[in-house]
Amino acid sequence: MKSGTFSLWGGSPADLCTSNQFWGCERTAGGTNIINPIMSARLRTVNSFNFKYGRVEVRAQMPKGDWIWPAIWMLPTDQAYGSWPTSGEIDILESRGNDVSCSGGSNTFGSTLHWGPAWNNDPYYLTHGEYTHFESLGNAMHTYGLVWTPTRLFTYIDDESNVVLDVDMSSESFWQRGGFSGFNAWEGAGQNAPFD
Repeated sequence: MKSGTFSLWGGSPADLCTSNQFWGCERTAGGTNIINPIMSARLRTVNSFNFKYGRVEVRAQMPKGDWIWPAIWMLPTDQAYGSWPTSGEIDILESRGNDVSCSGGSNTFGSTLHWGPAWNNDPYYLTHGEYTHFESLGNAMHTYGLVWTPTRLFTYIDDESNVVLDVDMSSESFWQRGGFSGFNAWEGAGQNAPFD
């Protein structure tokens, strides 16, 4: 779009803009500011689905195309420990739509846990795994899964034997894992907080 305004603000939890980062939820085009020519979709289950421990599987074919960033995220229904990332985020999948010849193209994806005492103190790299497929994930349907228990959380593609991210939550707390100091919002909670 070369001129005009594009607004994603919404007005209720199910259609509310999920993040005002990266130039905001409303953008105005004009002059040298062009709004990217991308059509996107979102499925939010904030008021219809939540669970604690179990299995989630999503069967999907990833989109192809430059600038596309398909993702399957799980955010907490309530911010029990505080704002992001203190209450945790489970990213079953984050991928790209770019051609497979690009580094991080449509044949790869990552699974990540986001957690930490503040937005600028999120050691996600300690709980991140990546997967590379032999062809674009946009060529066929695949199953992206999560198994979540009080002591372990792992993601997989197509079958449980194809583990992407495997996090043992039985041996140390996330506070210990992150080597944090200062106020611990998870003090007195289970060892797997905020993923409890």
